Amino acid sequence: MEAPRLPHTMSSPTSPCEEVIKNLSLEAIQLCDRDGNKSQDSGIAEMEELPVPHNIRISNITCDSFKISWDMDSKSKDRITHYFIDLNKKENKNSNKFKHKDVPTKLVAKAVPLPMTVRGHWFLSPRTEYTVAVQTASKQVDGDYVVSEWSEIIEFCTADYSKVHLTQLLEKAEVIAGRMLKLSVFYRNQHKEYFDYIREHHGNAMQPSVKDNSGSHGSPISGKLEGIFFSCNTEFNTGKPPQDSPYGRYRYEIAAEKLFNPNTNLYFGDFYCMYTAYHYVILVIAPVGSPGDEFCKQRLPQLNIKDNKFLTCDEEDGVMVYHHAQDVILEVIYTDPVDLSLGTVAEITGHQLMSLSTANAKKDPSCKTCNISVGR
Repeated sequence: MEAPRLPHTMSSPTSPCEEVIKNLSLEAIQLCDRDGNKSQDSGIAEMEELPVPHNIRISNITCDSFKISWDMDSKSKDRITHYFIDLNKKENKNSNKFKHKDVPTKLVAKAVPLPMTVRGHWFLSPRTEYTVAVQTASKQVDGDYVVSEWSEIIEFCTADYSKVHLTQLLEKAEVIAGRMLKLSVFYRNQHKEYFDYIREHHGNAMQPSVKDNSGSHGSPISGKLEGIFFSCNTEFNTGKPPQDSPYGRYRYEIAAEKLFNPNTNLYFGDFYCMYTAYHYVILVIAPVGSPGDEFCKQRLPQLNIKDNKFLTCDEEDGVMVYHHAQDVILEVIYTDPVDLSLGTVAEITGHQLMSLSTANAKKDPSCKTCNISVGR
């Protein structure tokens, strides 16, 4: 059963209830907060105590839903008509105390056999920590409620986007990808010190590192997938990589066929923007059978390397030919180490445009082009 959302209240977490709002169509009421006392004039009746939920269990967690169940004493159990659920984002201890916080969400649902499904993208976001507590309630003939005490508080975290959700993002990205342009190299921009460090400490091989938290909040690759970031976009007029870079004045270039070929798989990882007119698409290239390939196979939509809207690899007259989408900025993650000897390192002549950096960049949650309806 899907639990409707209750009206917001701006009362503090420890304040008494405000006046009960009687909205029979949603069966929604404002509740006392967990630690608050039931106000005598709150409209909630004081009668024989109802059983307090205990041993609360959360299961079947997705990015925008979960199932909840609990145990109850049998006394007065047959009087229960509704469940009240207090669902809150877990407080960030490092957050600014004066910054606006999400208002606690109170839910009410008719008493149904447990476990009960709580679902709704309007109050659940992916990969987010929540706390939840439960009351049992009995609706009276005059519309008032008898309620139990609050249960213990349980913590849980919602899941990442599933393949279904990522496929929705993929379809949105395909709409704006644009025409395909030829490319010949992948490139990686860094500071000179980075390449010196790779030569001295890693035997000349760039090593995969864990992806940061840029992009969609629910992306299953953020903070989990290990890889090396490459770019492949070209300038329309030259067909070559742009000379500007936000990541450093030194560039490693490697022939496209060294990283992307029939022995690699291609996956769609994310689609996002950062309050700008241009959009980013993250793709993952993984050698077939590698740990990165196995990781992606479980979590990401796989693309046909010869036929997709973003990055293709095909053979023409015995030569591998590569194309990339013109109207999105591609960020390519390669999941295995890459030896510097396979390419070249040289200083670029353009500017270092830090404003284009996507390191830990936050996705614009209001953009209709790159958001799907399962939270941000």
